[in-house]
Amino acid sequence: MTKHHHRDVPGHADETPTPTSGRRRDRGRPDDRGPRGRRGPGGPGGPRGGADSSLRDELGELHHLVRQIGRGGSDAQRDAAVALLAETRRALHGVLATEVTDLAAAPREDGPRPARAARPPRGERPGRGGSTRLTVTRTESLVPGLRRVWFHSEDLSAFASSDATDRYVKLVFARDGGDPTRFADLDLRAARGTVPDEELPVVRTYTALFPDVEAGTLAIDFVLHGDEGVAGPWAAAAEPGDVLLAKGPGGGYRPDPSADWYLLVGDEAALPAVLSALDVLPDAAVARVLILVQDEAHEPDLAAALGRPLPAGVQVGFVHRAAGGDLLEAVREMDWPEGVVDAFVHGEAEATMKRLRPYLIGERGVDRRAASISGYWREGRTEDGFRDWKRAQADDEGATR
Repeated sequence: MTKHHHRDVPGHADETPTPTSGRRRDRGRPDDRGPRGRRGPGGPGGPRGGADSSLRDELGELHHLVRQIGRGGSDAQRDAAVALLAETRRALHGVLATEVTDLAAAPREDGPRPARAARPPRGERPGRGGSTRLTVTRTESLVPGLRRVWFHSEDLSAFASSDATDRYVKLVFARDGGDPTRFADLDLRAARGTVPDEELPVVRTYTALFPDVEAGTLAIDFVLHGDEGVAGPWAAAAEPGDVLLAKGPGGGYRPDPSADWYLLVGDEAALPAVLSALDVLPDAAVARVLILVQDEAHEPDLAAALGRPLPAGVQVGFVHRAAGGDLLEAVREMDWPEGVVDAFVHGEAEATMKRLRPYLIGERGVDRRAASISGYWREGRTEDGFRDWKRAQADDEGATR
């Protein structure tokens, strides 16, 4: 087992991050103290009975029917069946999400369950909603390989109704390097499969940080990998006046104010969403933060990245892949505060979905409704390939429910 060294200080997404494998360092808060988690009772382990059970049964029947159609039809029919299933699943998930508070507060044989806060509204999914023109105003380097780009827009009204801390946008890049705003009216989802790939833009998902609707500003953090990929090289060369097109936002997580403490875990790709969650925590919040980075030189100062101090109860630890560090082992070894936890765990899909999720839900008994656990990327796959893989995983999961 990897040994995770840690040190306490008193008082205190296009391109996939370099894959796995460190040493863990914990930081507190200095004295001196702005693009896929889904929560809700719709998945396995959620509240049983009532509307939830009925809707889940209906979804199961629909899933079986669609799979039967898909197996016996052409590739085009199967693709249509999968798309129909995905749309239905999202619709049912949205209906279930509106019932979370009532279902959680309903009488239970084993006693009452405290009501949890409703999840934030998701709004239109990126790709089908409106488009926002973003103009670069300035850039800054947070640590080696992590570049923040600040944008201005004449209209950020699309962000007015979104208070999700994992709010994400689909950034649109023209394949020929031209003006991406020519795709402003393109329905990305409808275009896939009907428009030749070479005529479609390249789309990458990123978390939108600190959106200020009145000022028309927001920031996006880009992980850089040299010349690899599309978004990273663009960000590395970005200058004031450069233009991007963003579709969205989407998002579905916000820290539950009724939780006793918060667990925020991820790698560089999840760091912006972790920062956004930290930004809304109350001063009295208790949180454990674990971030996988390459090594000590790549550890960002989270308070500086937020532009304000962290709450005193927030403990930050870094796990180093260069030293063989492992997020699961770090989570196993961390102290576990008393009370109800609200968990946000995102990053490389194998690490989060196949290893961390079983541990947190199965061994630790974290309530599924209180856990946003999902993959942002997968080693060895582009975003397009990851999207196809994740869709297949969801399809397989649905078949076993």
